[in-house]
Amino acid sequence: MTTGTGPIDAAVERLELAATSGIACAPLVDLLTDGDIDTAYQVQRRLTERRLAAGARIVGRKIGLTSAAVQRQIGVDRPDFGVLFDDMSYADGELIPVGRLLQPKAEAEVAFLLASDLDDASDPAVVRAAVALAFPALEIVDSRIADWKIGITDTVADNASSGVFVVGATGTPLAEVEPIDVTMSMRRGGEVVSTGTGADCLGDPLNALAWLAATLIEVGTPLRAGDLVLSGALGPMVTVAPGDVFEADIAPLGTVTARFSGKDQ
Repeated sequence: MTTGTGPIDAAVERLELAATSGIACAPLVDLLTDGDIDTAYQVQRRLTERRLAAGARIVGRKIGLTSAAVQRQIGVDRPDFGVLFDDMSYADGELIPVGRLLQPKAEAEVAFLLASDLDDASDPAVVRAAVALAFPALEIVDSRIADWKIGITDTVADNASSGVFVVGATGTPLAEVEPIDVTMSMRRGGEVVSTGTGADCLGDPLNALAWLAATLIEVGTPLRAGDLVLSGALGPMVTVAPGDVFEADIAPLGTVTARFSGKDQ
């Protein structure tokens, strides 16, 4: 594991400069040892602390790299997690200014709103009971690393390659749906560009939620009632261009739409 704060501080500054300048940066391979997940999460925590100090508010967490297809696209072999801030959220169909993103990609997933705290993730029944509602969602992932040339430490440090997200307007109680059985079709301008099922997200989106809950308990920041959790991609992510409109149908949860401004808007 990398020792000292020098490499961590340098990684924080590099990623923050990329975010504020809109100019993607070099990978962190010169600062973080390949596969050093613990140090990468230290970078993520430091960046989170800066966002909170600047007035941002945490509204939940996201799970990344849950789909085998996305893992192959990125070249990694394990999930990760990041923080959802209030200013990352857009309403269903609301125009998203493409200029706030560097190199966005869209992926469809199931979002969970928690009804209770998750201090124990060992029992699947407890994890399931903690969910108030499931929603169709579109996550717009983004990377501050140039050309998406990332490894697991890059994406972890970079808040799990978070961008923005859109959650459908209406949620469904889990008594009415099995997340593992949902089917997803994502369209861009009417053309199907990604498909998948609930089983493509760590075998079941509830498995992803349990993994996140256990991981956050271990690091001392457990999930709480009211948290929103983006459980991970159900299929391959797709590059976003200015003016694009993405619609995901996640049956039987419903549809959700992400609209992007033109280049000059």
